[in-house]
Parts: sequence; C-alpha cells; structure tokens
Amino acid sequence: MAINTTGEYIDFFINLNMGEKVSLLSFVNNERMVLKQKLENKTNQKDPIKRGINILEGLISDISEYGEVEVLKKYQDK
Repeated sequence: MAINTTGEYIDFFINLNMGEKVSLLSFVNNERMVLKQKLENKTNQKDPIKRGINILEGLISDISEYGEVEVLKKYQDK
C-alpha cells in the first residue's frame, strides 16, 4: 500500500481531479470499503490495510466535524 498518511490520501483525491462529481466523503467511504474487502483476502498484508482504514476513518470523523472544505484546506496548506 503506497498511501501512509492523511495528507497523501487528500493529495491522491485532489490529483484524481474528479471535480465536483465525487465528494471527498464519498471517495473516503469507497476507499474504506475497498480496504475492508482487501483485509478479508488471506494473501494481503494486514497491517498496511488496517493503517489505511484507520486513516480513512479519521478523515471521515474530521469531515463530519469540520466539513469537506475545511478538511481539504487543512491538508492542502501543509
């Protein structure tokens, strides 16, 4: 798994350049679902996947509390 930080997830989302078609929350929820499915695969390494899920769940919490615009702004400024 190549993404190890919240900032990297935000950069990845921004670089996908989906415009306003896909919200950050929708993207994060989909990514979390994919990682949970990968976690069930016996051949995948579990720790990087669990770390990714934790990062995504933190992002979901931040989005719920502060809103997508503020979360994007927070990580773009870094």
